[in-house]
Amino acid sequence: MKFEAILFDCDGVLVDSEPIVNGVLRDMLEERGWAMSAQDCMDYFVGKAVRDERVAIEAHTGQPLTEGWMGLFYERRNAELRERLEIITGAHAAVDAAHTHTLARIACASGADRFKVEMQLTQVGLFGFFEGRVFSGHEMPRSKPSPDVYLAAAHHLNAAPSQCLVIEDTTIGITAGVAAGATVWAYCPTPARGPALLQAGAGRLFGSMADLPGLLA
Repeated sequence: MKFEAILFDCDGVLVDSEPIVNGVLRDMLEERGWAMSAQDCMDYFVGKAVRDERVAIEAHTGQPLTEGWMGLFYERRNAELRERLEIITGAHAAVDAAHTHTLARIACASGADRFKVEMQLTQVGLFGFFEGRVFSGHEMPRSKPSPDVYLAAAHHLNAAPSQCLVIEDTTIGITAGVAAGATVWAYCPTPARGPALLQAGAGRLFGSMADLPGLLA
């Protein structure tokens, strides 16, 4: 199938950021009294904006989620990402293939804040593919699992959502892509997660980003 546009999530699809960010978040929540394992933190927060979980965080910590605390979280998060972030294996070739397939009609549509997305793409050498076509859920009326960020990206590229391919790795992101009316393929390096991703609406699973060029061909 020929797609008019291809829309990539960022975290977990293009960059291996989720364990880093959630490690910082887990430590900072434990400092406030909400103790959980690294896996429990990943299971709860991956694909979600921290601000959107204000009620749960305040309930578990007994403290308000302040702008000061969020600022410190961003500061510690960014420092760890700058030191440890790596590209997902095969992502550069995947993005290059998508760029060719669509005649450059690609975008990065993330639930994260713009600074983080652009910093990460720059750090791993992908920003040149997406410059001027980065969309943040923080800048939309609603973030994922609502479709707003994918609809905005499709509109910017002058592509019908039904003719777009979304590349995601979480049930929340897949839900957003499906709600936008796009075809969604799920990057799924952990087979055990496959059934949940398919149930969320993914039309195809693939285990390596290096597989995407062949799938598009």
